[in-house]
Amino acid sequence: MTNDGGRLAGKVAVVTGGGNGLGRATAVRFAEEGAAVVVADLLDGPGEDTAAEIEQLGGRAAFVSVDVTSRADNDAMARIAIERFDGLHVVVTAAGVASGGYVSGDLELAEKSMRERYDPDPARAFVKLDVEEWQSVLDVNLTGTLKTLQSCVRAMLDHGCAQDASLITIASIGAKHPDAGSLPYGVSKAGVWWLTKKLARELVGAGIRVNAIGPGFIETNMTALMQFMPEAAREHIHRQIPMGRMGTPREIANTALFLASDEASYFTGEILHPDGGFYTE
Repeated sequence: MTNDGGRLAGKVAVVTGGGNGLGRATAVRFAEEGAAVVVADLLDGPGEDTAAEIEQLGGRAAFVSVDVTSRADNDAMARIAIERFDGLHVVVTAAGVASGGYVSGDLELAEKSMRERYDPDPARAFVKLDVEEWQSVLDVNLTGTLKTLQSCVRAMLDHGCAQDASLITIASIGAKHPDAGSLPYGVSKAGVWWLTKKLARELVGAGIRVNAIGPGFIETNMTALMQFMPEAAREHIHRQIPMGRMGTPREIANTALFLASDEASYFTGEILHPDGGFYTE
């Protein structure tokens, strides 16, 4: 059941990648706390399912099909938030890919891709890295985040709802720790973190806070790919999580809720790491 007096009552949120995993959990969690949510995803079925779940809970939601690499799609997404719900106050950029050609939930395709790219010699694997693969990951994870934020900030400024707005990027523990993801993925997420820090400085005058979440290993379609890794590599990762378990999407959604709410009013330019102790600084 949604909460009309919740921490996000009266707010309108856009969540990219809202059809699965972290995005879906965040969209639902925001709705539970009173926000109207624009659920954006490249996959129509999962995105529509998230919007339907929110409406079944008594919340307000709209689904929009979005390729985050398209500025036109991002512009349309931001416009729907304004036209449907008369505002835009929170943005969460949860759309992302683990590798080129990644499709959330398609484990058969993911296994094939991982086996084709795997090389036990790290130096040889680096030499063989496909530049097109590299670019496709950066296009979605980094440039897609940039385009989403450009479209949403413009809508906020034009509609007069930028003051006290909150932008939340989904980076990764891989932005800080080189063992937590492939080379293209880690570099893309490190770029998201740098973008977050820079925008926090650039947008503070408009009243917009910008923060990041750098999740550790969370139970999602993306981390389901770990089952195709060599057993020794999987065990190595699990041994590095002091809490002894992977996180849940709900735990990341709760982190996003904090950053979106007035409780985080003095936070900008920060990254929070819900990761079970995997990385500390």
